[in-house]
Amino acid sequence: MLAIDILRWPGVNQAFLFSLVFTTGLSLVIIPIGKRRKFDRKATWGEAMIGSAYVFAVLFLAFGVVPHQFIDHADKELGWRKDKLVYGPFDILKSDTVGGSFPITISYEAIRDIMVVVIHVFYIGLMIYLFSWWQKRGEVKTTEVVSSSYGRPLVKKS
Repeated sequence: MLAIDILRWPGVNQAFLFSLVFTTGLSLVIIPIGKRRKFDRKATWGEAMIGSAYVFAVLFLAFGVVPHQFIDHADKELGWRKDKLVYGPFDILKSDTVGGSFPITISYEAIRDIMVVVIHVFYIGLMIYLFSWWQKRGEVKTTEVVSSSYGRPLVKKS
């Protein structure tokens, strides 16, 4: 029987994976807190300060630590440098400057930077969703239509 250590596979970085999972978890902890807290209750000064420090820490992790850990992993462990070019399967992405037929030269450093942008887009989307959810958590959607004194629905004509 083979003993396979998943964390020793090439391309797996414990610091990056931990920071990604930890930051996403800290972000999603807001949902149970928001469900438990009454929406019409005003925050005290201390609660506002703790909440703002918490959000600042999560934003620092999401936009500072997680992308840095990925860049560090790609540079040191994967060796994604500017001089290392992407050829793709069967050399379909091999540039015409090095004897291929693809018109663009793609380096692994460009792939690394695209992955960092994807990480940022993920966290921007998550933060927009969470901020929007927090602001809308007390709203009640009504499907009741206003009716006239005769019982007919009042519909605004366009």
